[in-house]
Amino acid sequence: MAVKKLRPITPGQRYRVAPVFDEITASKPEKSLTKSTKRNGGRNNSGRMTIRNVGGGHKKKYRVIDFKRQKHNIPATVKSIEYDPMRTARIALLFYADGEKSYIIAPENLAVDTQVISGPGVAPEVGNALPLSEIPLGTIVHNIEIKPGKGAAMARSAGSYAQLVAREGKYATLKLPSGEMRMVLVTCYATVGTVSNGDHMNVRLGKAGRNRWLGRRPRVRGVAMNPVDHPMGGGEGKSSGGHPRSRTGLYSKGKKTRTPKKYSNNLIISKRK
Repeated sequence: MAVKKLRPITPGQRYRVAPVFDEITASKPEKSLTKSTKRNGGRNNSGRMTIRNVGGGHKKKYRVIDFKRQKHNIPATVKSIEYDPMRTARIALLFYADGEKSYIIAPENLAVDTQVISGPGVAPEVGNALPLSEIPLGTIVHNIEIKPGKGAAMARSAGSYAQLVAREGKYATLKLPSGEMRMVLVTCYATVGTVSNGDHMNVRLGKAGRNRWLGRRPRVRGVAMNPVDHPMGGGEGKSSGGHPRSRTGLYSKGKKTRTPKKYSNNLIISKRK
């Protein structure tokens, strides 16, 4: 995956850094693995706007992703690498030996016609899913379960990965993308490799209209509002606005937002930076 800088023949292309879709091999999704989605434009069941800056955007269909990889020891062939409008990573269409089809998050360097497999005892190769108890230490993994059998929950976005750094008793220690060191049960499954589309972070949209196509409406800064609308509003001229906080008064820099009694607190060895 790479990005390209466009020649600015229009104002909207002057600062645009666009993705290159070289790795994508299919233009239409597998129909049996798609679902229609309903938009609400940030409105609740009574039609009131409860989430701001949401609405519009291009129509999208949801691709059903297999995050559990429970078809153990049945080899699957990668039929195509596809774009998914719902996520930043690319997805891979698998054809299993028994005739079933499914989508998975495509890891980096997964090619068409490659064979992947999941289950205990499989080789720790790119695209294969196996328990953390069988993955060699130092291996880069993604799509990591937090609870066995519940499906992947960590390291799923573009370019994301975690490293298996230790194993002791029934827990494995992972270094997560945030820098957090965390214990996970060795019976949890993970997929070997890094998530595809690592250059997603370098993309620049270039114009407001492209944001609208993605379903994002304009966002007004708090300091540009009046005091009645925002805690940071008001003042003569371009005032700084005081301590950064949300519209409801919640501090946005430095305030701890994690639940003090969260179930996984005792599994975290060192917190994220």
